[in-house]
Amino acid sequence: MTRSPTATPGGTLVLDSEGLAKAVLRDRTVTAWLSLARADDLRVITSAAALVEVIHPRINRPALEWTLSRLVIEPVTDPIARRAATLLCDAGLHGHKYAIDAILAATALTAPGPTVVLTSDPEDLTALCGTRITVIKI
Repeated sequence: MTRSPTATPGGTLVLDSEGLAKAVLRDRTVTAWLSLARADDLRVITSAAALVEVIHPRINRPALEWTLSRLVIEPVTDPIARRAATLLCDAGLHGHKYAIDAILAATALTAPGPTVVLTSDPEDLTALCGTRITVIKI
């Protein structure tokens, strides 16, 4: 059976920078999530801001590029940045410590749901998004 070309994914899996780094390293837990996402026809995304935390001189560049080729890198647009700032304000947070998490949260909240975020910062993402997304600690 083939899928209709107009069919849309049934939700979104979002990787924070740690999720992306673990995907590059072929971490078993993250790899299992990616396999489930593929089987369930979920979009797999990350924010372009997460790349800033992941790319460093010792990263396995071919593994990074292969991993990135299998997901969607969402840009940090003006609306995403403004929504991130609003999320920070609403959560009573501010500053660079939370900036990339807020950008990732805003990206996740604009993605087709249901949305699951794999993160090393479940407390921060939950504070920013509440129950509007499912947060999984990795």
